[in-house]
Amino acid sequence: MSDAILSFAVIASAALIWGGIRLIRGAKETRKGWLMIVAALTFLGNVLIIVWP
Repeated sequence: MSDAILSFAVIASAALIWGGIRLIRGAKETRKGWLMIVAALTFLGNVLIIVWP
């Protein structure tokens, strides 16, 4: 169960980074784009803290 949650968090962070970049480039929504990228980095940081031995 824990592996599935961690996998989902990594996939969600990739989607957030992709969406954030698209918002910054295409829609010129820089604040929302950067917020999505920061949320993705937070997800990745949490995964690294949990997985690190």
